[in-house]
Amino acid sequence: MYREHTREIRVGSRIIGGGHPIAIQSMTNTKTENVPATVAQILDLEQAGCEIIRSAVPNMAAAEAFREIRKQIHIPLVADIHFDYRLALAAIENGADAIRINPGNIGSIDRIRAVVDLAKARQIPIRVGVNSGSLEKEIVQKYGRVTAEGLVESALDKVRIIEDLGYDQLVISIKSSDVLMCVRAHELIAQQTDYPLHVGITEAGTVYSGNIKSAVGLGIILYEGIGDTIRVSLTGDPLEEVKSARMILKTLGLRRGTIEVVSCPTCGRTNIDLVDLANQVEQMVQGIPLDLKVAVMGCVVNGPGEAAEADIGICGGQHEGLLIRHGKVIRKVPENELLAALEDELLNWTGE
Repeated sequence: MYREHTREIRVGSRIIGGGHPIAIQSMTNTKTENVPATVAQILDLEQAGCEIIRSAVPNMAAAEAFREIRKQIHIPLVADIHFDYRLALAAIENGADAIRINPGNIGSIDRIRAVVDLAKARQIPIRVGVNSGSLEKEIVQKYGRVTAEGLVESALDKVRIIEDLGYDQLVISIKSSDVLMCVRAHELIAQQTDYPLHVGITEAGTVYSGNIKSAVGLGIILYEGIGDTIRVSLTGDPLEEVKSARMILKTLGLRRGTIEVVSCPTCGRTNIDLVDLANQVEQMVQGIPLDLKVAVMGCVVNGPGEAAEADIGICGGQHEGLLIRHGKVIRKVPENELLAALEDELLNWTGE
């Protein structure tokens, strides 16, 4: 299965769908009405590679804060709305680039129409979000339990409500914490609509378990050609979400311009603190915009051969190490200078 193109939808300064690069999203965990804290977090996320940011709007103060937040950031800002349609209206009035709603919990058709009409007037997209935890009782009863088919039916029902109100600038999000159910739901909905899909495994868990679930689920979905934006949902620092999303896209060959770090698992031949060195390398390369593979190896026995497929690498020895470029040793370096030597090579990289 492969969807070559979904329809194009503009979210602020960014276009999603239509074959455009998959956008990385995250969500702030500050109190949105605390403008300095929210702006600071968004700017950090931008620096890490976040391309669309969503913020919760639980009250009117949060909706009104969007006006000032919007002025101080550089990526599209999405308002996350639940239940109160007036908050959706206020967020749009205060500059939201998109809104995320579930029409099923907004209320009457008149309230939904008010939101849709204002979004249409401002030409901002609506992300229709449906989660397995909030599936309608009648759909659960119809299928006997929460199922992928039920998720798709619920989402498309909400889409039709908005389409019947005369608007089609939509993005669809169907999420479940059940990885295989989530995969199946995306396979089904990809056959039934060409709206862009925002993909993620909801409530995935901590940085440890959430990363594993997200890598498996998103890996399958994206490999099948499904998905236009992604979020790795983690119980933790949103920066970890962005770093993980970048790695997933990089691993699948869907993101260029980032450095991939590979490192050996260590063994009895390791004579340097490889774990610490590998972590330092991974942190160091975050801000270097090169499309390279960097190898960090623990010994000089197999290191040069194992690093041959990398563009550049370092191999540890007895209080020293080797700097390797395209599989060839270029010089020996004292252990305490390995990281600096690698950084210098990367900052002055010519590709030779």
